[in-house]
Parts: sequence; C-alpha cells; structure tokens
Amino acid sequence: MKKRSLLSGLLLSALVISISACGGGNEAAGGPPGASGAPPSTEGGEESAPPAGLITAADITLGDIDQALVEKGRATYDVKCQACHSTGPNRVVGPGWKGVTERRKPEWIMNMMLNIDVMLETDPEAQKGLEECLVRMPNQGLSKDQGREVLEFMRTL
Repeated sequence: MKKRSLLSGLLLSALVISISACGGGNEAAGGPPGASGAPPSTEGGEESAPPAGLITAADITLGDIDQALVEKGRATYDVKCQACHSTGPNRVVGPGWKGVTERRKPEWIMNMMLNIDVMLETDPEAQKGLEECLVRMPNQGLSKDQGREVLEFMRTL
C-alpha cells in the first residue's frame, strides 16, 4: 500500500510540475507571438472574420477604471479564477494575469473568459496556450457583465 501511495504522489508531483510550466511565451521579447490578440489571418493575407457570437472591439468601451466594477471582478476572481490564475506574473495552472491587458486585446480576454470553446477551436494563440498548459480552461459560466467586471479587475494588475 505504501508503494502505491508513493507512486501516486510521484505522479501527482510530475503533473503539477508540467502544469506549472504552462502559459509561457516570449515575454522577454515583449510578449508571446500574436500578443495583440488579433484574429487569425487567411493565407491571402486578409484578416478572417471572427466566428459568430464572439465579442468584438465594438462591444467593449474602456475608459477610466471603474472601482465598482473592479471590486465585483475581484470577487468573481476570488471564487472562480484564483485556483488556476495568479494576479502576479507567475503561472499556476494557467498563466498569471499581471500585465495581461498589455499583451492581449480586451475582446480577446473577454472571449477567453466567455467563449472558451470557440476560442480553443479557432484561435491559434488560445490553442498554443492549451498545448503549453495541458489543461483545458473550463467554462466558468460567466455572464457578459461578469466578464467585463473581471476585465476591469485585470486592468488594475
């Protein structure tokens, strides 16, 4: 029984180590490739239209940071996000959030929170993140308002 427990512990440790390495990118060179969060381009060099239902830049208006939204976003983070994401640069299961709003466009961030399945099917950067993390981000069932609140919280990091 002790051998089985030891083996289980070693396997769990290996999994934790491999997961903690996810979310990488070339941050030293200004962020990962595609950090703009731009939609994928077609082979002819024209941008392809985003899949139906995704949030676009026209759907998000950013102004001064709204502290009421920040506090609601922090509360959502505490309940639904902190198990996998730190508010610093370090990775947990998923990448740390510090500076994410400088590396990614707001609509890309919102779509990762609200439309994860479509993003993992269609967005090369989301697919790359999945390959690095080895763990699919679960759909947290956030509303559009909750996603916007979390985005506002991210803007303060």
